Amino acid sequence: MITNVSLTTVYCLDQDAARDFYVDVLGFEPRVDVSLGGYRWVTISHPNQPELELTLMTPGPPLDDDAAAFVRSQLEKGSQGGVGLRVDDCQRTFEELSAKGVTFMQEPAERPYGVEAVMRDVSGNWLVLVEPREFTPEDFD
Repeated sequence: MITNVSLTTVYCLDQDAARDFYVDVLGFEPRVDVSLGGYRWVTISHPNQPELELTLMTPGPPLDDDAAAFVRSQLEKGSQGGVGLRVDDCQRTFEELSAKGVTFMQEPAERPYGVEAVMRDVSGNWLVLVEPREFTPEDFD
């Protein structure tokens, strides 16, 4: 029986820079950093959700050369999706992260499901900050 999601991948161009951004800027915690025969396994997790680790992976095996090149190009263009991050106050989090030099593509905006802001990590991934609220399908009409 599956009990929960425990690991997901966020592609990055530089594992050290990505780890430092997620840890030093966003408040995640380092979990694993080991080398396995030329392959580096780096994971982080949020202190409020330690059971879910994000693998910070550079594009390469198990991707074939074409797929890895495509992921790299998407990162370099800033077109790669990342993760959604729940926040308790989107405006305040936007201001705090902006003061730390984080690049935002979209300032906080009202949506039917809450307040949302979109930022980029140091590899170009889009990260969506969401201050959620109750909604119904009719809220989208």
